[in-house]
Amino acid sequence: MIRDIFMPALSSTMTEGKIVSWAKSQGEKVEKGETVLVVESDKADMDVESFHDGYLATILVPEGEQAPVGSTIGLLAETEAEIETAKQQGSNQTTATTAKTETKTETPVAPSSTPEPATPTPQVASTPTSTPKQENGRVVASPRARKLAKEHNIDLATLQGSGPHGRIVASDVEAATGQPTATPQPQPTPQPAPQPTPQAAPSYAKGEVVPFTTLQSSVVRNMTATVQVPTFHVGYTITTDALDKLYKQIKSKGVTMTALLAKAVAATLQKHPLVNASYSEQGIQYHSGINIAVAVAMEDGGLITPVLRNAAEQDIYTLSRNWKDLVKRSRSKQLQPEEYSTGTFTLSNLGMFGVDRFDAILPPGQGGILAIGASRPQVVATDDGMFGVRRQMSVNITCDHRIIYGAHAAAFLQDLAQLIETDPQSLTL
Repeated sequence: MIRDIFMPALSSTMTEGKIVSWAKSQGEKVEKGETVLVVESDKADMDVESFHDGYLATILVPEGEQAPVGSTIGLLAETEAEIETAKQQGSNQTTATTAKTETKTETPVAPSSTPEPATPTPQVASTPTSTPKQENGRVVASPRARKLAKEHNIDLATLQGSGPHGRIVASDVEAATGQPTATPQPQPTPQPAPQPTPQAAPSYAKGEVVPFTTLQSSVVRNMTATVQVPTFHVGYTITTDALDKLYKQIKSKGVTMTALLAKAVAATLQKHPLVNASYSEQGIQYHSGINIAVAVAMEDGGLITPVLRNAAEQDIYTLSRNWKDLVKRSRSKQLQPEEYSTGTFTLSNLGMFGVDRFDAILPPGQGGILAIGASRPQVVATDDGMFGVRRQMSVNITCDHRIIYGAHAAAFLQDLAQLIETDPQSLTL
């Protein structure tokens, strides 16, 4: 039996994927649950596993190329005897696709819709959408976890997975064997921001057209959709002397300024649930949690927004550790979709680059985004009629005017300023 290997949908917004690498070569044996290839989705690289035993007969989409979700990217033969038949079948498919493309080039027609990924019966499982058990009762585990379990004669069914959606990972097996597992420790001296300096632009030839990366294409689609939303901006100047003093006191414990700002915004959103809401066709969608997304520029182009889930409920030290971990894994494209696509409110901090103020573009599916400028010493008039020097930063909120009005945004910023200026110590409680 010859089975198709389809391009999986690794996120709800994914329309096509890029083959980062094939973990198996043509003709090589593939075991059920073994990683066959790595696919780059909108913002992450994901392992794709096989649902069946067999042989990777032919690769239809080579490394570095893209394919629509649901399209056939390879063929899996059940036996060695079927490999040649599968290769011939793959060759015919490639020829047919080429001829179809040439016909479309000569005679333009209306583009057909991308086939839904659910139409064919998928033969490949992707890591982020796997569940703890398949229908046949097979335990979902990473290839390394299976190898370790086999070496130590451990039944995977007896373990509790700590990976995404209950997937058993290598650390779960190591814990069961009694072997110590390295646990990331908070750095003793944190950096005040995850991106201290802008990255240099990649080299290119004059006059060259450089194609968008998968990540950049995702940003283009999101921003194009967002410009259709009626938005407005409200600015506010916040004195940060008290917040800066607190940061100096606790930064040696691993606290980052990004985590402090996220915590302050989350605490303020508790009083203003409308600013944490989003627009829907049925009305205002109030979210059950406050998930703060923070914009991070990627070194190879594009933008990603790691999410600090339930930020108001986490203590500042845990929040800082989580943020460092999210940034580290976002740089290597190891975030799961729920770790960058579930934000309910976004922060964009260009103050670390010395930017005084700017307007941020509203992300799709959110009601607001806060643009944060640099904190600088300013000469101000004090309450006693004298002049003094205070550190101040400008913040600017962009809101969806369909659900949030000017008074709502102003009240939110006023409460945020009061928290930062008069009671930042409460962020450590």
